[in-house]
Amino acid sequence: MTRTGFVHQALCYGADEEFLEGTLGYVHEGLEAGDALLAVVAGDNIGLLRDALGGAAREVEFIDCLDWYHYPSRTLGRYHAYCTARERGGARRVRVIGEPVWTGRTTFEVREWMRYESLLNVAFADSGHWILCPYDTRVLPDEVISTARRTHPELAVGESGLLHSDRYEPPADFYAECDEAERELDESAVSPGGTSTEIPFERGRTAVARAAATEFARGRALAEGRVQDLVVAVHETVLNAIRFGGGRGVLRLWSEPEYLICEIADGGYGSVPRVPAFPGHLPPAPRAASGHGLWIVRQLSDLMTERLGPDGSVVRLYFRR
Repeated sequence: MTRTGFVHQALCYGADEEFLEGTLGYVHEGLEAGDALLAVVAGDNIGLLRDALGGAAREVEFIDCLDWYHYPSRTLGRYHAYCTARERGGARRVRVIGEPVWTGRTTFEVREWMRYESLLNVAFADSGHWILCPYDTRVLPDEVISTARRTHPELAVGESGLLHSDRYEPPADFYAECDEAERELDESAVSPGGTSTEIPFERGRTAVARAAATEFARGRALAEGRVQDLVVAVHETVLNAIRFGGGRGVLRLWSEPEYLICEIADGGYGSVPRVPAFPGHLPPAPRAASGHGLWIVRQLSDLMTERLGPDGSVVRLYFRR
């Protein structure tokens, strides 16, 4: 099938045979067209696809999805880097079979992976790449399967068929829905209250925030490499708060069973430039004058949430313990 422009499809399968029906033709078409082929799928599906492809499997790069789908922003960064490298290497397009890992996730984490799937439509909108995302209906919750129809413009059917999803939602609308769901979850959660450490900061006095973040992370036995990631992410976010949030703010640090959390709050940016549509989620152009800060913060953090506005902004950085 000859296609131009970015293609993003969901493949809902309920049997091994259905997985192969939805992927084999896709791979063979890509190989005939000279596309680069990357399959990031579950281990069992790697075996199925290798066996079915036979000698042609040598032309496909296979990666176990457990080694790739750790955290949404870093996964998007990996795909972006992979596709960019193949473009520079002369590939006509990159075809990806990308199977996210949904099991073992919290409600918060599942929502961020749903957001990720929607954001792919923005991140690769100007590319000619093709991403096919398998969803195993035998093991995944109905909510995950249902949401696939909202985050993928097309649904792959059988060996070569497709349907346009009548439930697809524009990424901006889906992103806003995720934000609202997180806001409701935050409001119903127990406040850190007296269990958090608060460190005021202001222009010219950011070292105190870096020192507190370092002590906090090391005191909770975070690996040294991740300590440095946390400190850099906090520092970059503090600088943004100073630049756009009135020159001062507060850093709050606390622990939860699964994550260390760093919250940076400021008093708002008034009439300073508007908030970007998808702050820090999309890789900036290499020569762009701005937009790198929050992208770097998302790459260093495991998860990040933000509420950015003229009357006050709150950014939370999550680092798995």
